[in-house]
Amino acid sequence: MIKKKVIIIGPSFPLRGGIADSNHSLGLALQKLGCEVKMLSFSLQYPSLLFPGKTQFDTNGSKPNLSIFSKINSINPLSWVKVVFWLKQQQPDLIITRFWIPFMGIALGTILRLFGFKNNTDLLALCDNVIPHEKRFGDRFLTRYFLKSNHRFLVMSKSVGNDISTFIKNPKVDYHPHPVYDHFGDLIDKNQAINGLSLDVSKKYLLFFGFIRKYKGLDLLLDALPNFPENVELIVAGEFYDYVSEYKVQVSKLGIENKVHFFSDFIPENKVNLFFSACDLVVQPYKSATQSGVAQIAYHFNKPILVTNVGGLPEILPHKKVGYVVDVDSNAIAEAVNDFYSHNRELNFIENVKIEKEKYSWSNMASQILKSD
Repeated sequence: MIKKKVIIIGPSFPLRGGIADSNHSLGLALQKLGCEVKMLSFSLQYPSLLFPGKTQFDTNGSKPNLSIFSKINSINPLSWVKVVFWLKQQQPDLIITRFWIPFMGIALGTILRLFGFKNNTDLLALCDNVIPHEKRFGDRFLTRYFLKSNHRFLVMSKSVGNDISTFIKNPKVDYHPHPVYDHFGDLIDKNQAINGLSLDVSKKYLLFFGFIRKYKGLDLLLDALPNFPENVELIVAGEFYDYVSEYKVQVSKLGIENKVHFFSDFIPENKVNLFFSACDLVVQPYKSATQSGVAQIAYHFNKPILVTNVGGLPEILPHKKVGYVVDVDSNAIAEAVNDFYSHNRELNFIENVKIEKEKYSWSNMASQILKSD
């Protein structure tokens, strides 16, 4: 039965980031299937003390075509009670709650429990992670509290489904890989993009894209860089959630200052295509991961990808067909990059990416959600 009233709980515009973007894409896909969709977002997502970036908000405007209600204060229980009254007024058929960090477990779990587990509303948790990349005391309690507030689960990595089973006995888990992002514009001419970034068109470029945190392994990629072909350089595009000085010191020690180009602000949607169009290969040298939205942006732009063999990353990337799956090791990264250039694999990988990405669509995910209850 197609659900008529769907509420998606999680970050939405004007909050920024991959989770907010993907919630929006899912909402639009459900809307296209005939659902009445409302987005229930945060009035306060993270207290400033817990947010390492410059701003939590998208300052570029536009987006909607969806009804967005910013009502949840993650640290104010009174707001949770008010949200529950609002939810009951909406009488939804389906509530999809996004879960990506244990910190949100107490707020989101309490809202769902007060709303009522034993009613006619289907409660689905869309889980990015249940075991965080950066662990803290109390994580398991908060995660269990949230998970037990739902009827069923959708995961974008099989490893996350396995993790849920360590918290709940015999959970109802469905799997759909992360869909391809489709709202970052079109691929443009490579030299045009390189010029747009004020870089040298005679060079070849790898791309490390997204928020920079220790678990994403940028240090491994920097260690590998001196072993790349002489004309290969690295674009690092994304806001630092770690101390940038640590990476600048590493770059200096390695003597690769002229080969690493930092774009350390949050990258707005209308600039994303510049970075992906300029590169030959997207590199995700993660030390820990479940799934990745960055890989799906790369697929959108028909770009080959190198990932490390962690979490669910290999699930969406056939090795030596659309890119590489390598060990979490700088030597393995260097070996793959050298293979890519020495055997001129770019064009072949691109053609394979065009075929592979057809498996991943928001409409398929939306249809699976509606059929699985």
